[in-house]
Amino acid sequence: MATNSTTTQSYKQLKEDFVSNLSGGSVSEIAQVCAVAPVVSLVWSVLQARQSFFRPYTPLGYAIDFLLNVGALLLSVTLYSSAPLLLNLLLLTVAAFVYIVPAHTRRKKPQLPPNAQSKKSSSEQPLGVLSTKPFLTNYRGNMLIVTCICILAVDFRLFPRRFAKVETWGTSLMDMGVGSFVFSAGVVASRPVLKERAEGKAIPLSTRLKTSLRHSLPLLVLGFIRLLSVKGLDYAEHVTEYGVHWNFFFTLGFLPPFVAMFQSALKVVPSYAGLALLLGVVYQVLLETTSLKAYILTGPRTDLLSMNREGIFSFFGYLAIFLAGQDTGMLVLPRTLSRTSGSNKTSGTVQRRSLLLNLAARSLVWTALYFFATDYKCGFGLTVSRRMANLPYMLWVAASNAVLLLAFYLVDALLFPSFYSAQDAKTEKELYDTATSKVLRAYNRNGLAVFLLANLLTGLVNMTVPTLDVGRVATVGILVGYMGVLTAVAVGLDVYNVTIKL
Repeated sequence: MATNSTTTQSYKQLKEDFVSNLSGGSVSEIAQVCAVAPVVSLVWSVLQARQSFFRPYTPLGYAIDFLLNVGALLLSVTLYSSAPLLLNLLLLTVAAFVYIVPAHTRRKKPQLPPNAQSKKSSSEQPLGVLSTKPFLTNYRGNMLIVTCICILAVDFRLFPRRFAKVETWGTSLMDMGVGSFVFSAGVVASRPVLKERAEGKAIPLSTRLKTSLRHSLPLLVLGFIRLLSVKGLDYAEHVTEYGVHWNFFFTLGFLPPFVAMFQSALKVVPSYAGLALLLGVVYQVLLETTSLKAYILTGPRTDLLSMNREGIFSFFGYLAIFLAGQDTGMLVLPRTLSRTSGSNKTSGTVQRRSLLLNLAARSLVWTALYFFATDYKCGFGLTVSRRMANLPYMLWVAASNAVLLLAFYLVDALLFPSFYSAQDAKTEKELYDTATSKVLRAYNRNGLAVFLLANLLTGLVNMTVPTLDVGRVATVGILVGYMGVLTAVAVGLDVYNVTIKL
């Protein structure tokens, strides 16, 4: 009995050591791995735009959908982790081959007579102020899938240690993943703000706080459930990641009320990007000019605050990332209809060009700010730290996500330009469904619920499988099965029109 207990404790220590004291990898390699997602989107889009491969959506279509949007991303962090450029080239070759194959021609619907067209157009629902654009679904769906893959894959030896979360200083794929999760949440959170502005409403702070607390409560409950589960099951944990009791669900849960309060500051700083930068700079100044940095990194854990200092203080960095995401959402979610243009085509062209230029400008600005913050010759020579969520980390996440959004948008605009010329809600919905993967739509619809299920399955696998002793083939098999279950649940919920709001 004592031997079993000792063995359990030593194995737990081995697992904790396996994810501790890591230094990460290069920004360029992380960018190459992240590039797999928009390249996969390109392959899927070429298949759909040129061959109508996913219309109708057959079992074979689902299999290819899964292999592309899940399988390729899984390969990028396992078997192809040392050669992401090769994987990208292989995928681009597939896209080029599919593109040069003669396009599949679908039978056009018979044209309605002019009087019938006018009656139909009069009954069509007009477009709303906001638009659910295909490239946003592709971006967020891929981000959720990579996150779900990594939270389990990190416990296996096949997953490179340089991709796992860094101890203190440096960059890694999982560090980018957790920041991207918050950034994408900020993009989505801009929708109610835009609706409020479109309707000309001025919601008081007290009402916004009440609404935000309703969103926070389920996440905080999940945080406490995770805390009790980890402590009760003696699960391996990395204390310097968030602290003794804090976890990522607490960070997500406290974001809504703080964002609601910061919304009042827009009267002073009329830009979410400006607020994000202001918060990030003030936090960085405090880190550099006070003892805060030393306290976070080396302080003794004597009370509740010091025990959870990483989670509590990094929250301000994540809040800045969320606000940066919200600024991007304010750009990409509104629909800009040109009522004076002579044709639908012209209107769509104007919209695509405007969005392209704005996304490119955002990408350039965030990237330049990251360069000046981290470069030793031309800038401040600061180092990225996800543990503190400092200013360089915030700028790195914002720049990377802005570039990714630009890449996804380019695929969207090149292969499905007709979406931006739709003149009624029904047509736009049909074009949206045509331009987006069913798998990615399913992950988007119940993203937080699927992420919670991924955490539960990760715990189950770790409690039943000695992950450190599993070979390459078995590791890939377990990860494919795990992602197969997650995807089947997500798609099943979508098919039965079930939305789980947390």
